[in-house]
Amino acid sequence: MKNILLAGGLSMLGTLVGTRWFIVFLAKRGYGQFIRDDGPKTHAAKKGTPTMGGAVIIVSVVLAYFLAHLITWTHVTLSALLVLWLFAGLGLIGFLDDWTKISKQRSLGLRPKGKLIGQAFVAISFAVCSMFFHDSHGVAPASPAISFLRDISWLHLPLWLGIIWVILLIAGASNAVNLTDGLDGLAPGAATMVFAAYTLLSLWQFNQWCSAGATSRCYTVRDPHDLSVVALALTGACFGFLWWNAKPAKIFLGDTGSLAIGGAVAGLAVLSRTEMLLVIIGGLFVIETLSVMIQVSVFKLTHGRRVFKMAPLHHHFELKGWAEITVVIRFWIICGLMVGIGLGTFYTEWVVGQ
Repeated sequence: MKNILLAGGLSMLGTLVGTRWFIVFLAKRGYGQFIRDDGPKTHAAKKGTPTMGGAVIIVSVVLAYFLAHLITWTHVTLSALLVLWLFAGLGLIGFLDDWTKISKQRSLGLRPKGKLIGQAFVAISFAVCSMFFHDSHGVAPASPAISFLRDISWLHLPLWLGIIWVILLIAGASNAVNLTDGLDGLAPGAATMVFAAYTLLSLWQFNQWCSAGATSRCYTVRDPHDLSVVALALTGACFGFLWWNAKPAKIFLGDTGSLAIGGAVAGLAVLSRTEMLLVIIGGLFVIETLSVMIQVSVFKLTHGRRVFKMAPLHHHFELKGWAEITVVIRFWIICGLMVGIGLGTFYTEWVVGQ
């Protein structure tokens, strides 16, 4: 338990202190955010605000994880390292995208093909390693079976199809968080709640772990305790970053942060064997993504008609006259409700199964 709390505390301290320094560093060099011309006019004042703040979150989480293990002198695990690889790898792709925008003074970053290749490499390497590396008990970090509250036996896919499923899940989660990151504090605040949920979920799985000789409804998840270390480190980092990202934001996540956070969310869902539960726990991210899909589909099918004033959904409510802070807080409430429903569903399944 000590390394869980240490990781959470150290990562929060890292973003609280590190982000302040990073803001000054970026501001002196004029590395600021570009703003969409077709967005809400109230966002024009945000132009030039330092971006790439997700880099501080990535560094804080990785350092906090390893420092916590060094201080407590406990061994690291493959499951945790895989989540950190997915988190940092996608963050690097996002960083290159952000850097291209800033260095070339344009609103478009990496070419779509290059960005896709980079994301595919990280996702494929994560999926393959998580399926093939078994421990002494024959348990791999991930399973080819589609999971909800645990692996669904009748949805056990062929290995190659299981790998594709994991890659699609990673792509969906990373892009969903990226779409949600459009208002001050919205994505980091929602991510804080989601990662806190996965901390509790992983701790419960550890307490009912099959390797520890638990009940008949025990969990076959590999390394659940160390997954909770990573999850709380992510929780603390996002929570600390909110100090600087809450309205009025002094710095933005950028693609560096949003892609990394989305990757970590997907990684925790895959390795905790709760892939479909992510649709509930990460319900806010799903809603935001669906709003874009609906908007684009209807626009193309009806030759120009729109369902929302603007997508993603948070911009729709801004254009309806809601203050930005009102949208953020109400969306946080929705996220909290979805997280509560998700955790309640997870716990209820275990109680009913006894």
